[in-house]
Parts: sequence; C-alpha cells; structure tokens
Amino acid sequence: MKIIFYCQYVFGVGHLFRSVELVRALEDHDVILVVGGPKVEIDIPVHVKLVRLPALYMDDKFTTLIPQTCTKNIDQIKHERKSTLFSLFGQFKPDLFIVELYPFGRTIFGFELMPLLQAIRRGDFGKVHTACSLRDILVKKRDPIEYEQRVLNILNELFDHLLIHSDADFFPLDETFSRAQEIIIPVFYTGFVTKKSAHEPINTREMLGLNRKQKLIVASAGGGRSGYRLLNSVVDACIFIKDSLKMHLEVFTGPFMDSDQYLKIKKKSGPGIHIKRFTRHFMDSLQSADLSVSMAGYNTCMDILTTKAPALVWPYKGDQEQILRAQRLSGLGVFQVLNDDDLHPVRLAAHISRALFNNTHPSISIDLNGTVNMAKWIERLEKI
Repeated sequence: MKIIFYCQYVFGVGHLFRSVELVRALEDHDVILVVGGPKVEIDIPVHVKLVRLPALYMDDKFTTLIPQTCTKNIDQIKHERKSTLFSLFGQFKPDLFIVELYPFGRTIFGFELMPLLQAIRRGDFGKVHTACSLRDILVKKRDPIEYEQRVLNILNELFDHLLIHSDADFFPLDETFSRAQEIIIPVFYTGFVTKKSAHEPINTREMLGLNRKQKLIVASAGGGRSGYRLLNSVVDACIFIKDSLKMHLEVFTGPFMDSDQYLKIKKKSGPGIHIKRFTRHFMDSLQSADLSVSMAGYNTCMDILTTKAPALVWPYKGDQEQILRAQRLSGLGVFQVLNDDDLHPVRLAAHISRALFNNTHPSISIDLNGTVNMAKWIERLEKI
C-alpha cells in the first residue's frame, strides 16, 4: 500500500517521534513521511522517504506561526507548503493518507490540510483512504463547545477512520472529548505507541565506565522548550548528593531548549554530571538507569513503562494533558509525581535519594503494542 503520513510538530518533538515509530512498523509498504517543523536528528527507517516542508513552528502561547527561515514571509511559506503537498499527492497517488492530530489540533494548519482533504474527497488523486492519528489525551480548549463541533464537522465529513494511540480501558477518548459518541466514522484503538530501537542496543553503564555500585540517573525534558526549571533543579540536587551516593547524572535537555538556558545548565557539567541536548540512544540510557527524572509527555511515559525504570515526573502545567497522564499512571504505582515545591534542590535531592533505592515496578495491564496493531489494521484495510 502507498501511504503518506503527515506530521506537523510545533512545540516539542513527541508528535514527531511517535509518528516515526508508527511508520517504522510499516516496512511492507511504500511510505512517505511529511514533516513540517524545525529540523531534528531522527533515525528515519530505510523503507520511509522523508519529505520536509518549509519549517513552521508556534510561539509559547500557540497563537502565531513562526517561519524558521527569515528569507521568506509567512504567506510565501504557506503557498510553498501547499503547492508541495498537492504536487506530492499528484505524483505519488497514495492509497492511504494519515494525518497526525488534525482536526483535533493543529487547526492553524487548515490552510493546507483543508484544501488537500477536500481534493481527496472529490477524487482528485484517485481512491485515497483518510485517517486521523490521535494520541491518548487532548489539550483543554478555551471554547470546548465550538471546538468539539468543529472537530466533528471536519472528522465526519473528510476522514474515513480515526486511529487512537491509547488503550480504551486505560484512557478512552471521551474523557477529554465529551462528544466522542457522535463520531460516525470507524474508531480503532491501536494501543500505546512505544519505541523500537533503530540500532543495536548499547550498554550505557559500560560506555560511561560505571561500576555496579554507582547509580545512574537519566534526566530529560522532551523537546526542551519547557524543561529548564526541572533540569536545572535536578542538576543542583545531584551536585548536592552525588559524592555521598556515588551517582552519575546524564541530562538530555531536548533540541529546542533556549540557548541561554542550555548554556546555564551546561556550565554545571563536571565529573559525574554530563549534559547534552540530545541522544539517539535515549532508550538504551533509560534501560540502564537506576532512576529517570522527567516530565510526563506521552513518549516519555511510554519509555518508562517499556523499560520499567524507577521514575520521578514533573508534569508540564501549561495544560491538562501531562497532569492527567501523570495522575493516572502514578495511581497505578508506575512513578511518583513531583509538585512545584519539590523542585527545591534540597527537597528534590531527598526525593532522588529515596527513589534510587526503590526498584519495584508494578505489574500493570496496558496495551503497548500500538505500532504492531496499526500495521495489522492497515493490512485489513488493504483487503477492503
């Protein structure tokens, strides 16, 4: 099957990495991954062709589109992106078009998606199935009534399928979308999407020269744009206790952390404290870790579940999404949730010290086979 998968990330990198894992599982198909955010180092599967649209991202308030390049204005970039998409569809003529998040989010990208979806409905590119790829929890909207009506109008009219990357028994859509029962197209819960290593696993502890008595802490903040407060506190806390606990800290700030913030944290590097923006071997690091300290984004939580690493999480407060996910998983004993007051270095040091010696991980029943299940869904779609 010929598949185009569209992913527009605007603030972090979670949407991008989840999309890459989904297309990674489609090795039996002819796949194009279309991305439209700032360039990020990612391992693209060999069977996937990557198409980059001129990069756009959004401000912290999610109200304004910002071009990554200063050589063209926003209208020129919009026109170029739209033309690229239409040309791609005309040449490739996909059997399946998967759109990440839209119309549940990325409304501002309707300038290119609405005309494209309408052209697909008219049959301009032949028979094309359309599917929305959606994560577990939606962000809270200022006007939920208007929002849900708009989503239903677009979804029911221009899409054929809704793929929800969650476990319906753990976090169903209707918990954050009250009119879920009014969705008339087929809805399929794939299960949660987890990472599959794109390379041979490495032993992080061995690579770092750590002995069995030394504790490895991995601290991360997703894309990095909202992680400075957490990571700065983690570094200060670990400086306070690293000698007494014989520990080693690996910090991954994320590629989008502000340069000044990154440099402030980077200056605190030293023996036993390594600070980097990004690593391609994050899962290997987490697999070897005695403790993870992070935010509570979708991908990070799935990494914790997959590796069974003991964890402390501080959910992003800009919306309900990470808070709800953290509450649900902490209720199952997966990790401990940190409050804002817990980020004081002395208090955080105490939490870290206790968590380092908690090696228990609860046995929970959550479907983590999202990539495999979506691939099987596509196999069934081929037969229709």
